[in-house]
Amino acid sequence: MPSIPITVFTGFLGAGKTSIILSLLPQLPKDYKVVLLKNEFGDIQVDSQLAKQSSLTAVSEITNGCMCCVLVGQMKTALLEIREKYRPDRIIIECSGSAFPATLAFQIRELERETDEDLKLDAIITVIDAENFTGYEDQSPTAKMQAAYSDIIVINKWEHVSERALDIVLDHLHTLNDLTPKIRCNGRNRVDPNLLFGIDSKLFKESSPAFKNSDHHEEVETITIYKGPRHARPHTHTHSSCGPKESDDTHDSKTPVYIKEDAFRDALAAQSKDYVWRIKGFVRTVEGAYILNWAFGRFDLIPNEGDDQLGDATIRWTVMGERDEVKRAIRKLCATLSAEVI
Repeated sequence: MPSIPITVFTGFLGAGKTSIILSLLPQLPKDYKVVLLKNEFGDIQVDSQLAKQSSLTAVSEITNGCMCCVLVGQMKTALLEIREKYRPDRIIIECSGSAFPATLAFQIRELERETDEDLKLDAIITVIDAENFTGYEDQSPTAKMQAAYSDIIVINKWEHVSERALDIVLDHLHTLNDLTPKIRCNGRNRVDPNLLFGIDSKLFKESSPAFKNSDHHEEVETITIYKGPRHARPHTHTHSSCGPKESDDTHDSKTPVYIKEDAFRDALAAQSKDYVWRIKGFVRTVEGAYILNWAFGRFDLIPNEGDDQLGDATIRWTVMGERDEVKRAIRKLCATLSAEVI
């Protein structure tokens, strides 16, 4: 039987990895089976919910940590389970925003040897957010590593920046990785899968890592924002109020509280992107239940067609940003929505 190729998508928070992956699916043959292995920050499986609404054969999830360090080893187990259960034509791995590509690649190389190349690394793809790359590049050594160790760099959101700003981004990328092809996304289709699949990567062929980056997961702090009754509050290790300590929306009633969508959108639009980089989760508005996808000031509200993970709650989000700053930076939004950090 032919080997199962594995394509790894890396890229900093909010770069657009999920959107690009999902845009590839309609361009593939209808009988082509793809399984997505997704690594989520926190325990709110937002992008996985979107993926389940697509034509993917299956979605497997690794949550509450980064699988290239904190959850090292879980990726190999998950890949072997996917092979056994689905025998797909391709496995796509979508890493967390701070994943270090070298560690992931070495784990897959080990699987190549252990499975006699039945599972095989095809390519490491790095997605770059052209609108924000020159900002987060300075704050994240991992973002530089993602661009430096890649088979292909996909430039996303380039249409939102000026020609001069795009030239600056390209200059930075050429400095980090001069020889790697750089592809711009193209409208709704984003990228032709023929450009990303069948690469047969030569990266990281050595048997052991030449370097380590064990502290990279400390770059990003992840918190949970909640609004709703006490009985539905997720169990967490810490609790610190970000809005009113006890508000009208923190109660024991099982009747959901609804937010007016216009007021909700206005509150999100006012959120600064300086220290808060990513907000994703579920929200219940008067108009309906939505999946929120906020990244560096831009956001989408997508009607939720499946399990919203809200229960009786109104808001449940994962917020990611600069360590030791994100809680302070999210305080005003929480107060406006009568929400809290848990």
